[in-house]
Amino acid sequence: MIAATPTDEALAAQAARGDERAFAQLVGRHKESLYRLLRRYTGDADEAYEAAHEAFIAAWAALGRYDPSRSFGSWLRTIAINKARDRGRKMAVRRFFFGSVAPDDALAQAVDPGALADDQLRQHQSMGLLNQAVAKLPDALKAPLVLTAFEGLSHHEAAAILGVSPKSVETRVYRARKALAASLDPEAFRDR
Repeated sequence: MIAATPTDEALAAQAARGDERAFAQLVGRHKESLYRLLRRYTGDADEAYEAAHEAFIAAWAALGRYDPSRSFGSWLRTIAINKARDRGRKMAVRRFFFGSVAPDDALAQAVDPGALADDQLRQHQSMGLLNQAVAKLPDALKAPLVLTAFEGLSHHEAAAILGVSPKSVETRVYRARKALAASLDPEAFRDR
């Protein structure tokens, strides 16, 4: 007989009692989606990795306050977005004191243009431009857009994570899309 796979909530309860293996299972289940969320949110692979790491550390420390009536994934995303916001504020302070730091575009460095077909290269460049534009959005617009458009959450789910109403999420996503359309050069997305 095959044992049933424990739910996130059951694993969280075990982890809250000190079971590190249960928490490791939770990390395994959520690390890719959390990284993807933070990659879109920050626009930077290294920042996303660091924020995800900090989010898991904070989640481990806060397991005693986790409410099992709430989705563990939503609770973890809330922590992750808060960690990304914290890191963004710290970076802003560093830039203020130490000057502007050029963004590290790991994709542009990793891609060998000769190895990709022209259309694949244009697609990678377009995604890079989109990621940069999303990362530059104000936090109030960026978070709802990333959660709904890229992570596929409903307005209700995103609202629960962000602590706002679903109507507020809807409005902010609309404004974010409008801001993106205004900031992106339509020519960058056309075949040349």
